[in-house]
Amino acid sequence: ILGEIRDYFVQGCEDAESSEIRFRLCQELWDEIKTDTEVLQDELNRTILDSLLDFTRKCSSTRQNSDWTSQMRASEIPTAALMLGVNVPDHDMTFQSLSDMLKQSVSPHVASVQAKECGGKGFRDQSEIILCSPHRLCFKWYENVETSPRVHRSMHCSLGILCDWYTARTKVGAQTTAGVHTETWIQPPVVIIFKDLEAFNPRVLQDFILICSQYIDRLPLTFIFGIATSPSTIQHMLPHSVSSLLCIELFQSLSCTQHLATVIDKLILASRIHFKLNGKVMQVLIGVFLYHDFSVRNFIKGLQLALLEHFHSQPLSVLCCKKKQALFNVTQLSKPNLDRIRQLPSFKRYVEKQEAQEQVNLMTDDSHLKEVCQQLIKDLHKYHKNYYPILRCLHTLTSSLPRYPLGKQIRELYLICLAKNVWENEDYQSAMKLVKMLAKGEMVSLLQKCVEILQLSKSKKMKNALVQLEELLAKFKQLDTSIPSPIKNLQKKTDLFQLQKTLLEMNESRRAKRLSPFENLRNEALEFIDNLVKSHLSPPESQPLYEVCYYSSSATVRRHLNATPRTSIQAALSNPYYYLQSEDGTVSNTAPDICIAYKLHLECGRLINLYDWLEAYSTVVSAAEGNDQDSENFGKVDEVKHARFIRAVSALEFLGFIKSTKQKTDHVARLTWGGC
Repeated sequence: ILGEIRDYFVQGCEDAESSEIRFRLCQELWDEIKTDTEVLQDELNRTILDSLLDFTRKCSSTRQNSDWTSQMRASEIPTAALMLGVNVPDHDMTFQSLSDMLKQSVSPHVASVQAKECGGKGFRDQSEIILCSPHRLCFKWYENVETSPRVHRSMHCSLGILCDWYTARTKVGAQTTAGVHTETWIQPPVVIIFKDLEAFNPRVLQDFILICSQYIDRLPLTFIFGIATSPSTIQHMLPHSVSSLLCIELFQSLSCTQHLATVIDKLILASRIHFKLNGKVMQVLIGVFLYHDFSVRNFIKGLQLALLEHFHSQPLSVLCCKKKQALFNVTQLSKPNLDRIRQLPSFKRYVEKQEAQEQVNLMTDDSHLKEVCQQLIKDLHKYHKNYYPILRCLHTLTSSLPRYPLGKQIRELYLICLAKNVWENEDYQSAMKLVKMLAKGEMVSLLQKCVEILQLSKSKKMKNALVQLEELLAKFKQLDTSIPSPIKNLQKKTDLFQLQKTLLEMNESRRAKRLSPFENLRNEALEFIDNLVKSHLSPPESQPLYEVCYYSSSATVRRHLNATPRTSIQAALSNPYYYLQSEDGTVSNTAPDICIAYKLHLECGRLINLYDWLEAYSTVVSAAEGNDQDSENFGKVDEVKHARFIRAVSALEFLGFIKSTKQKTDHVARLTWGGC
């Protein structure tokens, strides 16, 4: 794919001089995102995969014990029901990791099967298993063994032959002790993974389980069912007589929303990933995730698509890299790129805030512009280093509040912060009021989490904020010992005069609404957090040169991810020259028959007379072929044209543009209206 991306950059890339640098930077970020995604996938699935490995090991070791038959009937097959969720595109990566881990640590005999590979309608005892290699099993089943064609006969074997093969493969060696010949075996399980259980033919699955149960004493089978919906799927697909042959244990994987939250936290909200998405593009990607497939894998593909489009369409993306590399690239900017910087909306706003002479220098002096751009790039990197820790602190304070005024997930808060100043949002003000009602224990716990977040940052400003926050946290912890409560003072007073004086002071403090020391300290902490938010959570659009790092074309991403088949088909039929490279958009002899028929049908009403349509088609084809218009045969329908027309009309009917109608036998009804 890298070769295709390189060609894409070279052919249509704006500013061809920097295309190689941008391609290299794009490739580095692409590889980094891909590697980080795989690491995250392994970390998130580690718990469930380790549990599955323990399950297969336990079943294998239990079989080899003498009390195996007492613990489990000989016909029971150990089965793991793996609940993966409806994010089907992500399942392949999970099954691949599971298969690799099983082969490495449990058994070399692992087979992964899908429903599309098992299209048989039933089983007989002669159902076949193909051994593609010593370490992999592929299944192929026939409804009628006697009449079905056989391919690669040498690879076909029955389950009985498979048992003999397994016995031969697992035999370690022979030993002779005191004249007695003995043989030893190691019996790793034969693991069969059903990737998409719901898609299997229930009858096929039932017959296969029944046959396998007859050989379980000779072949240590273990099943893993990949389930996307619910555990009740097994009950719906298998009757009790079949499901009773399985010893099922349920395993629940991490939900796709939790997976997405981790990906956003580790990839999107990471200052080391210099490529960023603006709010609208983020909404498109999250919308596709929530309303289409719940696929984190497709979310990553959308992120990579935006990355590719950004480096291809934005010549200034040469500055979207590590700070040292970006500062060097600034010095290498060409005159056209410097002019592009001057045309950036964010840079124009920056220039307007400068003095008159400075404005002149920025717009005319290239050397001075490069120096200023270097400082602006440094400020942009500092902005990102300070932005994400404060965002996480704000999310920590507000995510536990009732009704989640700023959202339960950090992605919701991030979208709010990308759109505008978050402190001007009514939900932010409501959240701050709710935080003011927290008790001391809750407040201390939240501030402690904020301290842990800031400890991970290496920014100087964040280190200073950490020191101040730790001081506030220490004051909260010392509050009980340093300031006694009025109730405790009343219990110590025995003098009537002192008692009356204390009660009067308490009454006056209530009338004056005097705050307690804890309330004063809590307000001080919230004011400190509010100042951090206002200092570091301004939208990216407020930063000069933010365009070099942020991709903002949400329409392009939506067009690529939200496919519209009808629009694409109409565009192809209306403009065949775009695909066939003809000279103009007129109908020519290079256009396929279906394009000619389609353009003619656009000129008709709701009902189309087939004979009139055929005559018009014949006339256009004759003119396109260059026939003499004055000749008698011009536009005449012959057998070849008639056959071509029927084929074109059938194709349009198949695509859903027309349908037959009972109103008139020689007419068809038009189904679509409007251009593409």
